[in-house]
Amino acid sequence: MTISGEDPRIAESRAPVSDSADHARSHVGTTDGSGQRHAGNGPGSGPGQVGKKKGRRRKKRGPVFASGQKPDAKTAKAVEASRSGPRDRNHGARTQPNAGLRPAQDGQVRPAHPVRPAQAVNGQDSRANRSDARPRAESSAPPDTLYAALDLGTNNCRLLIAQPRERGFRVVDAFSRIVRLGEGVGRSGRLGEAAMDRAVDALRICRSKLSDRGVVRARLIATEACRSAENGAIFLERVRSETGLALEIVSRETEARLAVSGCASLIDPNSNGALLFDIGGGSSELVWIDLTRPAETRRRRMSDRIRSWASLPVGVVTLSERHGGETVTSEVFEAMVAEVAEMLRDFPEAAALDQAVAAGNLHMLGTSGTVTTLAGVHLGLERYDRRRVDGTWMTGDEVNLMMNTLTGMDYAARIANPCIGQERADLVLAGCAILEAIRRRWPCQRLRVADRGLREGILVEMMAEDGVWRRSPHRQNGRPS
Repeated sequence: MTISGEDPRIAESRAPVSDSADHARSHVGTTDGSGQRHAGNGPGSGPGQVGKKKGRRRKKRGPVFASGQKPDAKTAKAVEASRSGPRDRNHGARTQPNAGLRPAQDGQVRPAHPVRPAQAVNGQDSRANRSDARPRAESSAPPDTLYAALDLGTNNCRLLIAQPRERGFRVVDAFSRIVRLGEGVGRSGRLGEAAMDRAVDALRICRSKLSDRGVVRARLIATEACRSAENGAIFLERVRSETGLALEIVSRETEARLAVSGCASLIDPNSNGALLFDIGGGSSELVWIDLTRPAETRRRRMSDRIRSWASLPVGVVTLSERHGGETVTSEVFEAMVAEVAEMLRDFPEAAALDQAVAAGNLHMLGTSGTVTTLAGVHLGLERYDRRRVDGTWMTGDEVNLMMNTLTGMDYAARIANPCIGQERADLVLAGCAILEAIRRRWPCQRLRVADRGLREGILVEMMAEDGVWRRSPHRQNGRPS
């Protein structure tokens, strides 16, 4: 299977951004006309904060403003420092991106030979933001180089191994398993033992695939579950000890940018832009990509087109745990929609986005299990088929019909549906509620479905950093000179 991204010769999808400090609450951000992020105002994250005492009620996460958005007094008072693990280099904390990998006798996965580490570390470009940054290499990586991207989320553990091709990459191997790492985190604030065991088992399989395939370039990330859990950093140390894999906890801004990088080629170039959403297990990212502003250079990347973004502290796992996922009445569904709708009120430049949606020619782009499930049911698939789902367009009426179809199913019917199944039957309606809240706020009439996301974004960024798509000096305009 070959996946193409945005044309890598004119868009590298690796926009270095000024990454705001992570918070344990929802994040929003915006850019001005220059495409540069404003400096963050939030408190910095700190390593190894002391955990809460048992019996203490966990605070409900609410909006926290970042990247130039000034919080009001009530919100500012509620801001807490993030409990995430590794931090940005510019803050002096240690990070461990995975570069070239090989199996060692002791079972650890270690560099096979000196290669450059993944360039984006916790949301910052380690080259662009350092005074001692070395110039980019002019030569492309060997054509047979294997790259890998691993995404350990609140619900899934996913791995993608790929080889560069002329206008994208070919998938060599893939792995995905539902581990529900974030199970119960919303109530306790901690990763549970059973959930951590499931995740470690899945990561052992990933380690074997990385070793067996001879991957030489990899980036392994952890998202909301490890970001928000008190013992997230401790768990990643266990992962390192038991599997030899060093995962980095990425910021919400980085997560939003990677989603854009991974889905860039699915944005309609003839539209005025897209409202991209990624409904995860523990958080949901929402990004406004504005194509109406003129590009400053012909090499402007799609991630440079991000006008504003937000990360909501809600996902299918956390929302279903609060409201129930098996028996979902219309009242329960509306309660979930209302909870998410309240979070959307703080989206930056919301009024401008309202006008853009009302003007038309702006479409939604969804990358999540929720929207791929909707597409699979819409297509009447007897078995889920990524090749048919990825890139599918749905009209507003078609989305309404599928939402009514899914919300009308009872738990047994959802289990029996081949595009849902037992593992997602108690989560899919929570995802539909998040999507419904977004659609009611910004009723775009077209939705494009993406069965791709963070892993593809990671691969595109690493390959672009290595220059695998640069034109050969002996070629001109794609033809031999």
